[in-house]
Amino acid sequence: MKNCISLRFLAVTSAVVFFAASCTKDVLEQIKPSPSVPDKETPTAPVKGTAYTLVPDAEGRLIIDGSKSTYKGGDVLYLKGNFLAVAVMNLSGTAGNPIIITNTNGVVTKIGNPGWNGGSWAEALKFDNCHYIKVGGESSKANFILDCSTQPARDAYFDLVLSKHTDNFEIQNITIRNGGTGIWAKTDPVKGDPSTHYPNSTMDNLLIHDVSISGTNNEAMYIGHTATYWDLNANTSYYGDPSGFAASGNYVQPIKWHNVKIYNNDVSNGGADGIQTAAIDQLEIYNNSVTNWGQQHNTSHNGGILIGGRTTNTNTHDNYVHDGWGELLQFYGSGENGATHIISNNLFRDNESGGNDGVSLRGANKAVVQVLNNTIVRTGGASLRINGEKGMTAPLIVSGNAFIQPRMSGGVIAPNAYIYTENGGSATLGTGDKANTTFATVSAAGVDGNNFYQPLSGSALGNSGYRKK
Repeated sequence: MKNCISLRFLAVTSAVVFFAASCTKDVLEQIKPSPSVPDKETPTAPVKGTAYTLVPDAEGRLIIDGSKSTYKGGDVLYLKGNFLAVAVMNLSGTAGNPIIITNTNGVVTKIGNPGWNGGSWAEALKFDNCHYIKVGGESSKANFILDCSTQPARDAYFDLVLSKHTDNFEIQNITIRNGGTGIWAKTDPVKGDPSTHYPNSTMDNLLIHDVSISGTNNEAMYIGHTATYWDLNANTSYYGDPSGFAASGNYVQPIKWHNVKIYNNDVSNGGADGIQTAAIDQLEIYNNSVTNWGQQHNTSHNGGILIGGRTTNTNTHDNYVHDGWGELLQFYGSGENGATHIISNNLFRDNESGGNDGVSLRGANKAVVQVLNNTIVRTGGASLRINGEKGMTAPLIVSGNAFIQPRMSGGVIAPNAYIYTENGGSATLGTGDKANTTFATVSAAGVDGNNFYQPLSGSALGNSGYRKK
């Protein structure tokens, strides 16, 4: 089951936390933030506050500490030049007036260290305890680039990090290349800090859009904490039932994100999951392209899009997920407090390697999922798999989908090749003009494989399946 991160990743994470582990407090106190001056160039967009131009220090780095600066909501911080690393902490704008961090007037800004192969400064761009921030290119992701590690140790490198309660944040117009994890956004529980323990606080409002992520060794996006519980004494995650808590443990749950939108992004050529999410209430994932994920061929890290544990009220629609190793979409969301989940009008295609199923649903707490008008085509295993083993025992609504050419890796094309149920999972199927359609081959469906599997004239799809908007 993919509801946790690997032990290897846990070990790496604890070893390379940017400031807590790799830089001591004494060292930080010796490092002075780079000087900034008001920007004398004419900005390309109106600035509500003051515009500043920031440049790398003598070692190619930049530290911005809001507790030691006068930056305020509405200010614009122009990053000019090439930076090995940028670290931002304690920086806050205001609701409606975020602090904007961007490239200067159409000039390309590059951040990251392709030669990093271990040690400190293991993040390209990191935000700790930051709020109401907008980061990325002014108008184009070609002008704000994170060029990250390409070395053997790059699985321990983090490209863009939001941590320590960072929230009310917008990420836009960025190109992220290589490194370990592309975007990493969560807050770890801390012993003695109840604000990091659920449900004492939340992280609110995260937008990730118009970002290109390619070549990451791990997940392209790692949004929300995957641990079901956290042992504060051992400082490790726990995924089992509370009945298995160790007597010596001190268990809490990580805090959640609230209101996350991930849209208009391109994710490609990654080693693990494409877009991975967990511990989020009100999540919308739409208009993303995800391709060629799972290059590690690790069955615990192989979802094109992953709706993870402790997610509630999710809407996944109008995405194009194709040609990767692993399942096209994995769902582990929760039905707690009457939460709803919708998966609609997505095109999921071509994952035949390894016999992986197409869309795999394994939710908890009687999660009810509506699976509506998706096209799932050319899958290694079943088109849609519904598994009730974690408590998703209420019938799911499966309506208007087109299931085309399953079991490419072998096996009889029986009815359960299209919708496979197990361990108490079940579905209520659409009827009439909301009926699902099933086809053993692409040609039988009458769709155009060169045009997003849209129905050709005379197609038997009827009203079923994905429609390109």
